[in-house]
Amino acid sequence: MERAVFTSSVTAVVWKENRMAAADFDEREWSEPNFCRKHKLWHALAKTLAEKTAWALAMDRGVEMVCVNAGLLLVAADLSVATPYLKGAAQMYENGVLVTVDVDFLVDAHVAVYESPSAHGRYLCFNAAVCRPHDAVKLAQMLSHDAAQPASSDGLRVTQQRIQTKKLNQVMVLFDAGRHVEE
Repeated sequence: MERAVFTSSVTAVVWKENRMAAADFDEREWSEPNFCRKHKLWHALAKTLAEKTAWALAMDRGVEMVCVNAGLLLVAADLSVATPYLKGAAQMYENGVLVTVDVDFLVDAHVAVYESPSAHGRYLCFNAAVCRPHDAVKLAQMLSHDAAQPASSDGLRVTQQRIQTKKLNQVMVLFDAGRHVEE
């Protein structure tokens, strides 16, 4: 094997002690394992440690690895509020890093980074940021499946998005351009 694409999570990027002091989050950031343990963010801890292990193994074995760090995956199947990604969702919203990705976009991102010879490192992958109270309520309703009792946006404020997909966007533009040429 010469090249591999590893799937991780945005939660392996955004959890740290001084997250409000940090500038915007990008692919260079790592969640702090001790912070994750302290706050029982087990999904984030597992994703962080698994990704770091995968990077170490890839380097040790000479495998060219690219990592896609996905937001909360939204699919047609039932999502439950028990989804481990959502532990700390309120704080992620407040910090401007609660992001989602639909399955089709995630698939395209994987193919794009795999097929791009210049792709390297980590890529944050999402196509929606939850930064407005309306979006937070909409996500909560989708996850709770309780249309009769709409969630309230009282107490929520608009948050500034502090996470970007600039690196992935560059690869996706080239991928989309190549796909249209082939058609």
